[in-house]
Amino acid sequence: MKVYLVGGAVRDSLLGLPVTEKDWVVVGATPEEMEANGFRPVGKDFPVFLHPDTQEEYALARTERKSGHGYGGFTFHAASDVSLEEDLIRRDLTINAMARSEGGEVVDPFQGKIDLKARLLRHVSPAFAEDPLRVLRVARFAARYHWLGFRVADDTLTLMRQLSDSGELDYLVPERVWKETSRALMEPAPQVFFQVLHACGALEKLFPELAALDGVPQPEAHHPEVDTLVHQWLCLEMAAKLKLPLTARYAVLCHDLGKAKTPQTEWPRHIAHEIRSARLSRTLSKRLRVPRDAADTAALVAEYHTHCHRALELKPQTVWKLFKALDVIRRPERLEDFLGACEADARGRTGFEDRDYPQANYLRGAAQALQCVDVAALRAQGIEGPALGDAIEKARIQAITTFKQQELNP
Repeated sequence: MKVYLVGGAVRDSLLGLPVTEKDWVVVGATPEEMEANGFRPVGKDFPVFLHPDTQEEYALARTERKSGHGYGGFTFHAASDVSLEEDLIRRDLTINAMARSEGGEVVDPFQGKIDLKARLLRHVSPAFAEDPLRVLRVARFAARYHWLGFRVADDTLTLMRQLSDSGELDYLVPERVWKETSRALMEPAPQVFFQVLHACGALEKLFPELAALDGVPQPEAHHPEVDTLVHQWLCLEMAAKLKLPLTARYAVLCHDLGKAKTPQTEWPRHIAHEIRSARLSRTLSKRLRVPRDAADTAALVAEYHTHCHRALELKPQTVWKLFKALDVIRRPERLEDFLGACEADARGRTGFEDRDYPQANYLRGAAQALQCVDVAALRAQGIEGPALGDAIEKARIQAITTFKQQELNP
């Protein structure tokens, strides 16, 4: 029985990056031998065991054969006679198909170290094209390692196009697409994930609402980049620079979807695109089964992001309507996601990257002013029912009014 460290831990250690988790492959063992040594079985489709002390995963070396559609359409064979190279050849990329022996030797049958040095994401074998999930995984790795100069190898991109054209992407379940997307959104360069999908034809299949923005023009005075899809890339890049949480980054992804539905006769203006964007964001969220909090925030950002951009011009009554829509009294944390997404939109434009966004602090201050409204005091006056609600709303609008006056006349 031989044990090897495999996959990401080997890759990242060779890149000089922190290793966050370790996966192991065991060659020459049976399930019975693993259990006899104290390992606890947890694998459903093939033998995977948890180490009795570290709780790290140890998988028996295995082979796989395509037996159906989708990323789950495989039959696995794990046995003591499966070699390490047979196990590694089933992996997606050469940089993920390396192993390290207990003695420290790197086993690299598919030239992963060469591709690491060349900064290439290259497939291990033609079997890559059998698994549609690999289109998403490669795009995500491109987003993760873009800062190091990695790119997808041309021949691998060709296989990804074949997968996109084959119809295999249709067999990906929504939950898995969202899982990969949510992870990609939190990578250092989330825009690269979608750019790679666009390059191989997968964006049109998985995110048609986003792909439809390609070539749609915007007013050059506000958007020097003009193309709406280019603006989308810049916004996602800015969202990462601002270190926004997932909910806000997903909202950035959805905020301008409605511009694809603007009649061409109205280009480059996009009147009422906010309502259309909110509707399309909900369509996308429903299809991918996005968690409700992220879906709701995305729809709100889509509908109200221009309110945020014009915050300094809004009447106090309109600011209060915005706060009601965001439910800031009960959900104060949602305001930060909203403001972060709007700032990424405002600064995600060519030449606008370093501009201040005072609207965010203004709305934070206005929301804080609402806390000064003494609801208990209003109740003590004997106000009840609908009249109490009206009195509270009037007091909150007045609090916003007072705050605005103080801001304008410090």
